[in-house]
Amino acid sequence: MEAENGEGQVQVHLKTKQEHYAVPDVPYAIEGSVSTMELNIFLNALLQSKGAEGVDFDFLVFDEYLRGRLCDHLREKAISFEDAIDIEYVERFPAPEPQDCLLHDDWVSAVKACGKWILTGCYDNTINIWTNKGKHKLTIPGHTAPIKAVDWISMDDENGRFVSTSQDQTAMLWQWNIASNAVECVSVCKGHERGVDSVCVSPDAQRFATGSWDTMLKIWSAGLDDTSEGTAKRVKESGVRTPKMTLQGHRESISAVQWMDATTLLTGSWDHTLKVWDLQMEGIKTEISTNKSIFDASYSKLNRLIVTASADKNLRLYDARTNQGSVVRNTYLGHNAWVQTVMWSNTEEFLFVSGSYDNQNKLWDYRSPKAPLYDLLGHGEKVLDIDWSNPKYIVSGGADNTVRVFKSGKATVENMETK
Repeated sequence: MEAENGEGQVQVHLKTKQEHYAVPDVPYAIEGSVSTMELNIFLNALLQSKGAEGVDFDFLVFDEYLRGRLCDHLREKAISFEDAIDIEYVERFPAPEPQDCLLHDDWVSAVKACGKWILTGCYDNTINIWTNKGKHKLTIPGHTAPIKAVDWISMDDENGRFVSTSQDQTAMLWQWNIASNAVECVSVCKGHERGVDSVCVSPDAQRFATGSWDTMLKIWSAGLDDTSEGTAKRVKESGVRTPKMTLQGHRESISAVQWMDATTLLTGSWDHTLKVWDLQMEGIKTEISTNKSIFDASYSKLNRLIVTASADKNLRLYDARTNQGSVVRNTYLGHNAWVQTVMWSNTEEFLFVSGSYDNQNKLWDYRSPKAPLYDLLGHGEKVLDIDWSNPKYIVSGGADNTVRVFKSGKATVENMETK
């Protein structure tokens, strides 16, 4: 490689965990001014003999993706140019491909995929069910104010069960008969005193948690028959369900709620805190203070890290296992308006997606804080919710009255890795 800007040469070892792309483990002398593009050309030339030409790679230098020149990266990390540098390379995750655009009558504020179905919640107070190929199945009235969150409880060939929450201060439990395409409201869940902003169903599908503008976290039964505490008869007659547990601790709206395991919940709030709740103790186990209102938070079971979305345009990575208050592991720069929604992949331990008021979705690798892997364009207005529950599809809803579906390219990666 030719010298540029007099940066001089660096000795590097090229390493990979993807054995079929391994090159000889010898030191290579390269120019310090190289970027990812030039490293790709160099590596592909080495791989030519293995017949693996034309593959796009990303390069990890000291646990962070190279996003500029190697010499600048090393200076930033205070690494001597005299040392031999290990560079790990990984096949680049393929770009998600835009698929369908699902048209609604109002803002789409909630989306959740399950298998081939997509559940959406709208500002016209309705819930909608679609196929992931863009076919509309059902519009469901019932709420009396905009829908803020939805989640699937269970799904089989015959029935789908799900929960919706709304600014009308209620959550509603629904049963959908797929064959007849008919839906009924099983229960109306009453107990919150302001709009219900977030919902999440427990791993065993027996309970769900809600977070509200009334600052309360509430736990409810998700069963078809709420038989405990002698309320079965009353529930059957009135269709009204009351919470099993109410947890107090936040000072502002709870914007995010997620089960970390069967007895542990994560919440994020406008009060600048993340809280981890222990349901057996009925109290807070860990609190992480941030200096920003949290609009969304997502916990990954694969890497046990939390990513948050805030008004200052940035995403942040936290480790709930740390005991030192606010320890930000990384900050992700790229959006240019407040970030409304974020979600980890449940199959790729390094990847997450975000949606923002800048009308953009972005796909991130947490080892690349300086830039996203991809911008997912299509929305003409602010993005209100994003979902990656189905590994094959990234789905987002926005104030342009649409849901955008992106095929996430997962199959391509699997095929490569099983070669």
